[in-house]
Parts: sequence; structure tokens; C-alpha cells
Amino acid sequence: MTDGTLTLIYSLLATGLFMLGVPIFLVIGLWVVGMSFVVNLTLDNIGYAFSAVFTTSFALLAMPLFILTGDLINRSGIAQRLSAFAYACLGWLRGGLGMASIGACGLFAAISGSNSATTATIGAMMHPRMVKNGFDERFAAATAAAGGTVGIIIPPSIIFIVYGFLMNLSISELFLAGIIPGLLMVLGMQITCWIICRRNGWGHLIRFEINRMIRTAFGAWLGFFAIGLVLWGIYTGKFSPTEAAGVTVGFCIIVALISRPLYLLINRGRGESEDLTRTPGWIEMVLVEGFRLRDLPGVVLNSARIAGMLAPLIGISVVMQQILSLLGAKDAIEAFMTGIGGYYAVLLMAMAFVFVAGMVLESLPNTIIMAPILAPIAASVGVDPVHFAVIFLIGGSIGFITPPYGLNLYVASGVTGVPYMRLLSYIVPYLIALIAVWMLVAFVPWLSLVLT
Repeated sequence: MTDGTLTLIYSLLATGLFMLGVPIFLVIGLWVVGMSFVVNLTLDNIGYAFSAVFTTSFALLAMPLFILTGDLINRSGIAQRLSAFAYACLGWLRGGLGMASIGACGLFAAISGSNSATTATIGAMMHPRMVKNGFDERFAAATAAAGGTVGIIIPPSIIFIVYGFLMNLSISELFLAGIIPGLLMVLGMQITCWIICRRNGWGHLIRFEINRMIRTAFGAWLGFFAIGLVLWGIYTGKFSPTEAAGVTVGFCIIVALISRPLYLLINRGRGESEDLTRTPGWIEMVLVEGFRLRDLPGVVLNSARIAGMLAPLIGISVVMQQILSLLGAKDAIEAFMTGIGGYYAVLLMAMAFVFVAGMVLESLPNTIIMAPILAPIAASVGVDPVHFAVIFLIGGSIGFITPPYGLNLYVASGVTGVPYMRLLSYIVPYLIALIAVWMLVAFVPWLSLVLT
């Protein structure tokens, strides 16, 4: 058989396996092994690539640490305190609890860096309360799914770390570049939620009380401190992203272990309240539920499972890039895109590629496959590399709620019990809002670059 025939066979086989639901690492891995023979790369090259990636990249150490941070703040009760603060700020507006859910997603994302983890944590916490508060259960689940999209945009971001590693960009600059676009995504979704709820009369209103807002702000101080610690350390250069991740993990562990015995002592005999703004006393208010020392290995193991799924994909992506380069894929796509016009035409075409890929791929394989091809093409027509990284990853985050894949839709369906298909009509307004923000960020580079 000719090399072209073998390439077609391996590609069709990989596509078929993907459609059957085979894990993406196995799909890419089988394609890489087969194509290595086509392009005359030895299998030793795969082992060398894995070894080089995980022994030379200090930045990648931040990935498992930020995953662990997300699990720690969830188990410690910090995430619930952040949600209570968001509700105190927005509960007086029509649809305020839904807007608070989106705001809580933004706050959780500022510590965890994961879309699906944000959706799972905030969705499980806020969906029952939204339904009890008079929201349609389908809209409540769709809100959790949409809110989770900011998980990889608001720093720290696991995918920003991967993108920076692949494209040799400063992860600190990428983190800073994601702050304003991430906040715009949150604001755009909150406005959308308010419009829909106002039209349908969803949500019970609470009185706007400065005292309530101050109390819940004090209650969430540990979450704010963790967010500020990460951003301050990276922005001032005191920490690298990896060091910031390590410091945040240590902070969350110490706080959770110290707070638990005191919290249990104060709350002895009390039941759990459904009121997100409940803060009985000043001492209890500054503590979180925490967890026991014997629970820590389980939290670490859960985070390690997630990191163990992501790390092999990053390693195999290095070999995949080598093969695509030898096949001339980058040159072919570059010739096509640069032939259609200048700066804006190339930028729009790149965004279209990212959007379509995001419909069928999760953000990590999408980044692994598309970023090394599209980023140099965008740079060749004058798009700033950091600005393009933000554009690329916003497009990837939108893919989390775009059928037929839409990972956040599956996660939201799983944690809320609302069938996947029933979410789709309620996710469309959020998709429109996010695409509008995406276009704004793409054509106003200042929004991404002003803080870098």
C-alpha cells in the first residue's frame, strides 16, 4: 500500500474508534503508532517524547496542583461560601440565584482552573436551590453548564498551562490575559440569565442588604484570599504559576484541617440550612467545614486520576505534532488560510476551525491538535500570540456547551438528573452571548493584552 492509502486507513480507523466512544488517548495513540511507521519514525521516539515532556517542563507541574486545588476548595466548603456571597450580591434581581450561580462559577474558576469541575461543583450545589427558588429545572441545569465555561479562561487555567507549554509562551502572561475576557464572559451570561428570567418570572427575590453582603463576604474570605494569593504572586513575579499552585494547595490543606474541629464544635446539634446567606455568628462565619486528615489521601487520589488522564495526552501530542509536520498538514492549512485574505479573514477562519473542532473534541485534544497549526498562521498575519491564545481558548470553552459533544452538558446532566436533550434549547441563549463576547475579544486585542 502507498503511504497515502495507509494514512487514510489509519485516519478513518481513528475516527471510527472516536465515534464509538473509545478514550481519546487510545484513539490518538493508535493513530500515532500507525503513522510513525508511515513517516519512518521509530517507536523509541514516542518514549523519548514522553520522557522529554515530563522531565524538562517545570510548568506542567502546575497542572496536577491546580486540579488538586479545585478538589480541596470543594471538599473544604470554600466553594459554598463563595456561592453564598454571590447570592447576597445578586439575589435582589430577577433571576438573581441563577446569576449568582454564574458568578460562583467565575469565583470557583479563579481557584480551580477546570471547566468540568466548575460545572460539577456549582451545578450539584446550586441546581436544587434554583429549582426550589422557582426556576425551570432545565434552565437551571443549562445555567450550570454555561457558567462552567469560564473555568479554563479565568486564571489559573489548566488549559492555559498546556497551551503555554505547547507554544512556548509565558504562562504568567497567559493567565493575566484571561482575566478581562473571563469577566466579560461571566457578565454576558449574567445579563442573558437576567433577561430570560425577567421574561419568564423565574426566581424569588430577596431584599438587598448591605449587612448581608458584608457578612457573606467575610464568610468567603478564605476563597478571596486564595484567589488573591494566586493573582498577586503571579502578577508581581513573586511566584511562578507552578509555585503559586503549590502555595495555594498548601494554604487550602492547612485551612481545611484547622477549621474542621472548630467548625464542628460550634455547629454541634445544628442541621444544614438551605439558606445560602445563613451566617449565625462571627466566629463560625470565618471558618469553613474543612475535612479530616484521613480524608486527604482520597482527595489527592481523585485529583491524581484526573491528572493521570491529562498527562498522557500531552505526551502523545508532541509526537502527533511531529507527524503532522512531516505530513505537511501545517503548510497545507497555512496556504489555504493565507490565500483567503489578510488579518481579519485569517482570524475569522481560525475561529471557525476552533469552533467546529470544539463541537466534537474536548478542549485538551482540540488544543493539542489545532493550536500548533493555527497559532503560527495567525502570527504570520500579525496576530499577537498571547491574544490569539485567548481567542483560541475562548472558542475551546464554548465547545463545552456546543452539541454534539458539549462536555459540560453531559456533566450538568449527570449532576442534576436533567436529560441531555432537554438542556439543548435552554443553552442556545448562553451560546449566543458567549459568541458575542468571543467576537468582541477577538476584534479588540486591548481586552486581552492590557494587563500583560
